[in-house]
Amino acid sequence: MESLGTFLKSRRDRVTPAEIGLRTYGTSRRVPGLRREELAQLAGVSAGYYTRLEQGQADAASEQVLDALARVLRLDQVETVHLHNLARQSVKPGLCEPPREDPHPRVLTLLDSLGEATPAVVLGRRGDVLAWNRTGHALVAEHVPYEAPRHPQSRPSVPRMFFLDPHTRDMYRNWPELARVHVAYLRLTAGRYPTDSRLAGLIGELAMGSADFATMWATGDVSDCTVGVMDLQHPTVGAVNVDYQVWLQPDSPDHRVEIYTPNDPASADALRVLNQQSGRAAAAESTARTGQR
Repeated sequence: MESLGTFLKSRRDRVTPAEIGLRTYGTSRRVPGLRREELAQLAGVSAGYYTRLEQGQADAASEQVLDALARVLRLDQVETVHLHNLARQSVKPGLCEPPREDPHPRVLTLLDSLGEATPAVVLGRRGDVLAWNRTGHALVAEHVPYEAPRHPQSRPSVPRMFFLDPHTRDMYRNWPELARVHVAYLRLTAGRYPTDSRLAGLIGELAMGSADFATMWATGDVSDCTVGVMDLQHPTVGAVNVDYQVWLQPDSPDHRVEIYTPNDPASADALRVLNQQSGRAAAAESTARTGQR
């Protein structure tokens, strides 16, 4: 998990003096971005206090100080929220087992109301699939059993599939772009839930198992995941280009309903084919269960 000091240093390294109008008079510099004392002066705090803050040796910073640092570091709204989340953590937060995640009944009702024509997936705080409709399953993970989200121990993990499953990686033609989004969102989540042992374990597993994840994590980037484009080469229906949009749930703010809509007629046709195939599969499973009774 990430500390306040680590995040501050990563953001300090990316801001050059020229970007904020700071003259250096041609002197050689040993750091890629701002020096600690430069950032402290521009934010209106002492260099000693900022150094202690970055090293985790200072008391909790006030909101005014954090906002001043965010202004100098040119943080966007999501990065600023992440900065405040990290500042609220204790110096050494202990990890604990989080409660089991289950989709709220109203979320499942919403999923049912969408039917099968619109692919949809319900995601938990760590990117675990809590539920999906059949077309959503067919679109993003048809190689995974449809029933997998019903069992907490076997729920598919979208971050794991993205970085550790070659089948998933090969399916996305814009994988690098989407992978960076997953990493940046995991960092935002880690700031919100610094004691989540499962989240810490997931980040460690991905960092050890994927050099790409480790490289992206080291950038320090943080962002929310709300809308974007998925460009797939689907193993069953070929090229599919869809928008994804995330609906947050007031009753369970950790959970997101991700909806996929086609961007062109060919992609719309591909989704209809997946819908039809999923319907036939569901009918066959129902017939098999009936025959076993």
